[in-house]
Amino acid sequence: MKKQHLILYFLIALLAGCKPYTSTTTTQPGKYSEDLSSLRTKVEAPVDSAQTTSQLPKKTTYVEAKYSVNKQLDNTLDSINRINLSRKVVDGFTIQVYSGLDREAALNAKKDLTTSLPELESEIQYNQPNFRVKAGKYFNRLDAQKDFVAIKKVFPSAIVIPDRIEMN
Repeated sequence: MKKQHLILYFLIALLAGCKPYTSTTTTQPGKYSEDLSSLRTKVEAPVDSAQTTSQLPKKTTYVEAKYSVNKQLDNTLDSINRINLSRKVVDGFTIQVYSGLDREAALNAKKDLTTSLPELESEIQYNQPNFRVKAGKYFNRLDAQKDFVAIKKVFPSAIVIPDRIEMN
């Protein structure tokens, strides 16, 4: 019995919610329209053109700030520049083509790299007990990516690694 009452109440609520809305402001039956012009802000036009030009902001001349730090900042930037010019190496990236214990394999990898990509500089480094063949010197990883794609076709095990780059 309770279940039937719930279903009945549900149907009444559903039918009441489906009743079409009738508005007194409609001009055509079934179409809704509303006049909101009373809520809009009203802007008045200027009366006199001379009054309008006097309201425009006037051009001002540049005035140096009272507590400017430009000179101190210039000194700091100059000292940073001197430090950077005195550096012999910077952090960068290189592409490692081979890393292993065999010297002959390292020499062959360098030879294969030189024949397949002659415009790319490569070198062999020995850090006991490993030989490493590295190609290119790049300041960021994005620069290394172009050559890395070409090297990866010949040497699938190649990787981009961080490295110290000597400055000339």
